[in-house]
Amino acid sequence: MDKSMIWGALAGAAVVTAGGALASYHFAGSGNEARVVSVKAVTRSLRTPHEECHSEEVVHNRAPSDPNRLAGTGLGAVVGGLLGHQVGGGNGKVLATVAGAAAGGYAGNRIEEKVQQGDTYTTTEQRCQTAEQVNVQPDGYDVVYVLYGKRQHVHLDHDPGKTLSVRDGKVVTDG
Repeated sequence: MDKSMIWGALAGAAVVTAGGALASYHFAGSGNEARVVSVKAVTRSLRTPHEECHSEEVVHNRAPSDPNRLAGTGLGAVVGGLLGHQVGGGNGKVLATVAGAAAGGYAGNRIEEKVQQGDTYTTTEQRCQTAEQVNVQPDGYDVVYVLYGKRQHVHLDHDPGKTLSVRDGKVVTDG
């Protein structure tokens, strides 16, 4: 073998070795770094119950002093009886008086009921209800990376950027 052939073989071996080392360097992620493929921010929702209150005007009916409406019924019966007595004569007068008293008693009862329903007063009252406040907070990052040609996943509390450090063949996950 001549010298030029030996030098050529040595040069070729050196190029092949350098190319393999370079390919290995890129494949393994430079030996101390893993290439980050994707980063997704993760959030969580915190629900905090709290009480919401507001003032509201409320209309109340006063308690009637005469819940059976006897005064209205009695007064209506007297007025109806007097008016009925003015109609007719003889036995018809008695019948008209009784009918007038019955109709007047009914009308007086209904009138007093309407008056009692209209006897109202208003108060301001506080109304409260439980509501939820939703707060969205960051909860870290889901990271996909390539190390030694394999896609892997890790959850981190910080955005790692484009690469992750590798120590002793494993990704370093602390900040």
